Amino acid sequence: MEKEIENRINKAVDEGKEELFQLLADLVSFPTVSPPARNTSEVQSYIANFLEANQLETDSWDVFPKDPNVVGIKRGTDGLHYHSLIINGHIDVAEVGDQTAWTVPVFNLTKKDGYVYGRGTSDMKGAVAATLFAIKLLKELNIEIKGDLQIQSVIGEEAGEAGTLSCIERGYTADFALVVDGSNRQIHGQGGVITGWITIKSKEVFHDAMRMKMLHAGGLIKGASAIEKMMKIIAGLQDLERHWAVTKQYPGFAAGTTTINPAVIEGGRHAAFIADECRLWITVHFYPNETYESVTTEIEDHLNQVAMADPWLRENPLQYRWGGKSMIEERGEIFPALKMDAEHPAVQLLAACHQQIEKNPVEIGMSKSVTDAGWLGQAGIPTVIYGPGKLEEAHSVDEKLNIEELLSFTKTLLLFIYQWCNTKK
Repeated sequence: MEKEIENRINKAVDEGKEELFQLLADLVSFPTVSPPARNTSEVQSYIANFLEANQLETDSWDVFPKDPNVVGIKRGTDGLHYHSLIINGHIDVAEVGDQTAWTVPVFNLTKKDGYVYGRGTSDMKGAVAATLFAIKLLKELNIEIKGDLQIQSVIGEEAGEAGTLSCIERGYTADFALVVDGSNRQIHGQGGVITGWITIKSKEVFHDAMRMKMLHAGGLIKGASAIEKMMKIIAGLQDLERHWAVTKQYPGFAAGTTTINPAVIEGGRHAAFIADECRLWITVHFYPNETYESVTTEIEDHLNQVAMADPWLRENPLQYRWGGKSMIEERGEIFPALKMDAEHPAVQLLAACHQQIEKNPVEIGMSKSVTDAGWLGQAGIPTVIYGPGKLEEAHSVDEKLNIEELLSFTKTLLLFIYQWCNTKK
C-alpha cells in the first residue's frame, strides 16, 4: 500500500509540475519585501482562498496592519488517536536593493538552465508553493489522513517580527512541526539570536568647553563622555566573546559561533557638547543548549563588573533593553534556538521519507542561520527545519532554486504528511 502511495505521489508531482511552477510564479509576483513590510494582505488572501478551495478551514488575523497570518487546517478522520502536524513557512521576502544588478525580473518567475529565478524562490516561496501543491494533491489523489494537518503561512520572519510566535499565542499546536525554510533538504536544528541595546546616559550635560576640567583631563568635574565610556563596554564585550569561544561548544557548530556583534552605535547631541548619551545595538548568537534569557544575564553580569571598575560608570549605571517582536517597530528581535532530537519518531520518519524519494540518506545537523523554528520548539512542539534552497541563495541577487530539488522536496513532503498523519499516537 505504501509503495503504491509513493508511486502515485511521484507520478502526480511529475505530471503536475507546471501547476507547481504557476503557483510559485503567482507567489513571487506579490512583492512582499520586508522591510518595509505591511504588504502581505494580498498574497495571504490568495493563500487563504487556495486552502479553502482545497477544503481546509482557515483563520486569518493581522499581526501588524496589512500583515496578516493565515492558518489552514485539514481535519483528520481520527485526530484524537493519530499524530497532528504543523507545516510552517514565511511569506515575506528579503529586500531587493538595487534592482539593476539583477539579470532576470525580480518579481516575475523565470525558468532557465534547470532553475527557477525570482525574489523568494529559495527563501522561501518555493517551499510555500510546494506545500500548497501538496495540499491540492492530497485532495486530488483522495489520500486520507487520520491526524490533523495545519498549514501556517506567517509574516515577518525577515524582520524578526514573530509571526510564528503569534500563531503560538493564538493557541495553535501539534505533535510535530516542520519549518520548510531553506536547508538544502537537510534536517536541521539551529542556534539562537537576540539583539539588544546597551545605553550609557550621563546624569548631567556639559558644554564642550568644560572638557578640560573633567576627570579624564585631570580636572575637578566628575563628568565624562558617554561615547568614550562606551569604548570600555565594547572592549568588555570583546573579552566576553573571546571567553565564550574557548569555553562554549555544541555539536554541529564551529568553535566561536557564539558571537557578540557591536552592530550600530549612536550617541552625542552636538559638536558643542560632551556626549551625554551613547547607545550600542548588539547582535548575540548562542547555542541550542542556551536560552536568550541565560545569555543576556551573562552579558549583563559581565558588563556590570566592567562598569564597577570605572568610578564614573559606577554612578551612571548601564541600561539594557533586550529583544522585541519587530526590527521595524521596536528595533529588536529574538530567534530562540532549536535543540533538535534526531531520535524523535517524526525525525526518523522524515529521514526515511527523504531516503525513499532521494535514494540517498539525509544529512542531519545544524543550520548556520536562524528561522522561526525556535518559537515552535520553545512552545514544546518537537520541530525541525527541512526545506529546499541553499543558504547562499537567500537574499542574493538573481535568487534561484533548483527545479529538481523543488520537485523532490514536494514528493518527500507529501509522503511524510501521509505517513506521519496516519501514525498512531
